Amino acid sequence: MTIFVVIPIYNESRHISDVLKQIPEEVQQIVVVDDCSNDKSSEVVLAEKDERIKLIRHEKNIGVGGAMVTGYKYSLKAGADIVVKIDGDGQMDPAEIHRFISPIRNGEADYTKGFRFYNLENIRQMPITRLIGNIILSFLAKITSGYWNIFDPTNGYTAIHRVALSRINLNGLNQGYFFETDMLAHLYRIHAVVRDVQVSNRYGSEESKLNPLHISLKFPYLLTKAFVKRILWRYFITDFTAVSMFISLGVPIFLFGFWFGLYNWVIHAKAGITTPLGTIMLAVIPLFFGFQFLLQAFVLDIDNVPKIAVQERFI
Repeated sequence: MTIFVVIPIYNESRHISDVLKQIPEEVQQIVVVDDCSNDKSSEVVLAEKDERIKLIRHEKNIGVGGAMVTGYKYSLKAGADIVVKIDGDGQMDPAEIHRFISPIRNGEADYTKGFRFYNLENIRQMPITRLIGNIILSFLAKITSGYWNIFDPTNGYTAIHRVALSRINLNGLNQGYFFETDMLAHLYRIHAVVRDVQVSNRYGSEESKLNPLHISLKFPYLLTKAFVKRILWRYFITDFTAVSMFISLGVPIFLFGFWFGLYNWVIHAKAGITTPLGTIMLAVIPLFFGFQFLLQAFVLDIDNVPKIAVQERFI
């Protein structure tokens, strides 16, 4: 199989040379996408003597997701069978690329991604703020994407088979730092198989370009939007299953119990009287049954993780 590596960079002049030198020989082409850096990143890349390197420059900064879309499109046109993504800041070890390629070569997965939480030593190396943020985002991304079998979904060390890549709407992917999670959401729509790959951590002098305030303000909206789109697409547009039925029953029943109980609590509280037991039960019973329906939908959704690789179905 033809292996391409795509490296999106933005102001990585200090690290990109070392990353490029470590790309193993099994990689046929290295596609570096400079997302309009304002340092000498492109000059450093051009100074490398490796003939496998292809530099693509953006005239305007559009984000890591946009840079990856550029790299993916180029790789598909150039005939890549597997496209690996690594960052240009040196945190990802290029020597581990073979781990990401192997499950795809064997037809076990369409998409592989890094998993940093497999041992205590890796966890200790991770800055505490980044650790907490990744754990929270990991759980939310599981709900959003539908891939309950994976962890560390925001990890940017990934590989994908060309069949899965060609079936994704690349132009619809988020162009910013939500790219990795949005990629999973798009993969779920084509029922691609995703596997975790254990990787090591390498934290040095690199600086994170993530803005915590930006994430806390924007990610909740993006996660909610992606979740709603996944549920509608999977259980109401392309199919209607037991999950669809449980959601259809659970949501209105639960909301009725919640709003009925809240309304009566406010009315009786203002009047200074105790809410009658019968009224309380009229709120509690639909809340209970609505929750049970949604819990059952939740359990069945976990079991619906894609299990047959796209490349096996369409090659």
